[in-house]
Amino acid sequence: MNDPYRSKPSRGRTNFASCICATVFLIFLIAGIVIAYFFLFKPKTPKIAVEAVRFPTFSVTNGTVNFTFFQYVSVTNPNRDEFTHYDSSLQLSYSGEPVGLVFIPAGKIDGGRTQHMSAKFDVQSYPLPAKLKADVSGGVIPTTVNGVGAGPTMEVETRMKLVGRVRVLKVFTHRMDSGVKCGVMIQVSSGSVLGVRC
Repeated sequence: MNDPYRSKPSRGRTNFASCICATVFLIFLIAGIVIAYFFLFKPKTPKIAVEAVRFPTFSVTNGTVNFTFFQYVSVTNPNRDEFTHYDSSLQLSYSGEPVGLVFIPAGKIDGGRTQHMSAKFDVQSYPLPAKLKADVSGGVIPTTVNGVGAGPTMEVETRMKLVGRVRVLKVFTHRMDSGVKCGVMIQVSSGSVLGVRC
């Protein structure tokens, strides 16, 4: 037998409890998405490692230097999605002045992969500073590198820049810049690379 005086559960309380449950669920869902983004899908800058620098030809004549420059690098894409690069370049400078520039063709590096790249260009008749001219022509001033006599040396600077974008979750794109700068010590008499400092 039903008791007419017994209070029935309020519909408003049931709706309020459902709203609280839905809100808590949404908060946990959003927190999970944010954590997954920062730990799994947050775009990371590609890593560039210079593996070799060479001067296949190198000569000094009449106070000017002529050489062929070659650089070999590896680029690692630490992201889960591919990295598309464009508008990238490799620049060589000496004493703060640009000596040569080469543009790197656009390309793609799959997620978690490493791609090897090389760049090569010629520099013709670049004038040497007066002091280095005197050192080369006189051949008297000994220069030591790591305690070993090396003769006159010159240091050039290489700057590689990669500009591109990474897709996140196949939907969003994120622009990225990556670069590496190295100082290269060269023995002027032979064109040998005595050291690379990046």
